[in-house]
Amino acid sequence: MGAGLCVGLATIVQMALIAGWLSALLVDDAEPAALAGLGVALIVVLALRAAAQWAQEVAGQEASLRIRQAARSELLAHIEALGPVRLGGRHSAALGGQLVEQVEALDGYFARFLPQLRLAVAIPAVIAVLVLWLDWLAAIFLLLAAPMIPLFMALVGIGAERLNRQQFAAVSRLAGHFLDRVRGITTLQLFNRAEQASAEVHAAADDYRRLSMRTLRLAFLSSAVLEFFAAVAIAVLAIYIGFGLLGYIDYGPSPQLTLFSGLLILLLAPEFFQPLRTLSQHYHDRAAALGAADALVALLNVPLAKGTARRQPSDGQSGVSLDGVSVTFAGRGRVLGPLDLTIAPGECVALVGPSGAGKSTLLQLIAGFVDSDTGRVTVPAGEVAWMDQRPLLIHGSLADNLRLAAPEASDADIERALEQAGLGELLTELPAGIDTALGERGAGLSGGQAQRLALARVFLSGASLVLLDEPTASVDDDTQMALIEALKALTAAGRTLVIATHHPALMGMAGRVVRLENGRRIDEVMP
Repeated sequence: MGAGLCVGLATIVQMALIAGWLSALLVDDAEPAALAGLGVALIVVLALRAAAQWAQEVAGQEASLRIRQAARSELLAHIEALGPVRLGGRHSAALGGQLVEQVEALDGYFARFLPQLRLAVAIPAVIAVLVLWLDWLAAIFLLLAAPMIPLFMALVGIGAERLNRQQFAAVSRLAGHFLDRVRGITTLQLFNRAEQASAEVHAAADDYRRLSMRTLRLAFLSSAVLEFFAAVAIAVLAIYIGFGLLGYIDYGPSPQLTLFSGLLILLLAPEFFQPLRTLSQHYHDRAAALGAADALVALLNVPLAKGTARRQPSDGQSGVSLDGVSVTFAGRGRVLGPLDLTIAPGECVALVGPSGAGKSTLLQLIAGFVDSDTGRVTVPAGEVAWMDQRPLLIHGSLADNLRLAAPEASDADIERALEQAGLGELLTELPAGIDTALGERGAGLSGGQAQRLALARVFLSGASLVLLDEPTASVDDDTQMALIEALKALTAAGRTLVIATHHPALMGMAGRVVRLENGRRIDEVMP
């Protein structure tokens, strides 16, 4: 804003120098050589104005960048604090759009609109005072036209803000719609519905296009309104000054008009409206930012858990201790606890019980996905590995999926982890080896192979605590036995395992079986 004010002041000085140079040349019959000083001063002012414009742009971009970085960091921290359980009702594509597109929509507001909002008041005020000193009647013409511009901009802006909110909602729906169709493309092809899905995506994209065009029409409308009133005001001012200089108007200060004062007023008139023009150009940035901010603030307002539990790292390498913990979900009441449980480093514990007994919630509590309302949670300070019956696999190679857990892992480390998980035979059959490409959600692998690939990621991670939620569900008997053998290898390596399961073989390999019912621990058996 300071640089922008310097631009405005330099512009006023520039116009005064031009008016003075022309007045001296035409009225005072000065020699051009005698006006060299004014020419040098004009060049210096132009250079200063250009430097101030550069500083204004750079400072605005830097401020916007820092604000967007802070906003994105705050959003990421809040998403991390919410955890995957509380975010289960939000589409990943919508969250990605908020973190990328909606945060980026704040750029124009902070880099251009917000500074210009102050400059649109300060610079016209300085020009109005100067014109008032030169000719108070000309100043009245300017001041009468000035309020009409922000009034109509505000009226147009109300509609633009509403349309931008609709636009961001539409693009979030479009992103989720498209991602769902991409993930299910194999199923759609099998049922001969690929063309119908393409038509649905096209219809959603066309709806977004129409919303975008409506927003642009409003932006052009606000600019047209401003240009109309500015042009009318400048035309009236030019007629007044022209007739005043010709002597046809003798009202008020008109007889005192000179070429210098009249020309300076005419040169300053467009500059009086220029900050408002610039503000109008960036007015859609405000509407876009407000539309994006609604969704961002709604995400930040999702409440975090307000439990009194304490979560702290364990003293041992991988010990787990739960003292008087309980978990409550909105609309469901208490789903776990009060519960006490201690797991020693290197121990394998199986959690058993009917569906809804709280096994998955207990694993989520240990992992930190949910917070306890009461008691104390003590977990290892190092990494925790998580594996459930639907492992996350991305579109990429086998190596890409494994390096999610260990980005610096070498090819030899990856091949060793695959061998440990029982995928050595599959690896030898693949021509591209660990560079074999997988589709979305592991397309190209069977359910058992996907489970073992996720288990290989656990081996590669080196996590001391491994949490498994029904790891053998939905796989055949041979795959179940292969997974169990791989899990035994994890136990032999000194990892701490906590397994939620119904499988007798997994209960048999566990050193301890903890039975849950209605969120409470009812007994404990040694297999």
